[in-house]
Amino acid sequence: QVQVVESGGGLVQPGGSLRLSCAASGSVDRVYAMGWYRQFPGKEREMVALIDNDGLNSVSDSVKERFSTSVDNPKITAYLQMNDLRTEDTAVYSCNLVQTSGVTWGQGTQVTVSS
Repeated sequence: QVQVVESGGGLVQPGGSLRLSCAASGSVDRVYAMGWYRQFPGKEREMVALIDNDGLNSVSDSVKERFSTSVDNPKITAYLQMNDLRTEDTAVYSCNLVQTSGVTWGQGTQVTVSS
């Protein structure tokens, strides 16, 4: 069984920064990619960033000037660095692990940007 756990969320003031972590553990086989998503209340989940096991990544145009992603392959951990946060970034952020046996999602972490 594979577990995916996000951490690093919380309350931050506008203009601040947060770094989210997404750690996978358990029976992890070949990893292809890890992805970051966010969901606003009453909205569909949207992709924020994807990164593969070679470090190639894609960040949504809506946040690419402020967000970046990286991965530590030995630790099977992905990171989402979020800078210059805005109130409209408030959402539940979740990640997934894409591996040979399928996709596993974490439970998500709340990010609230407010003064």
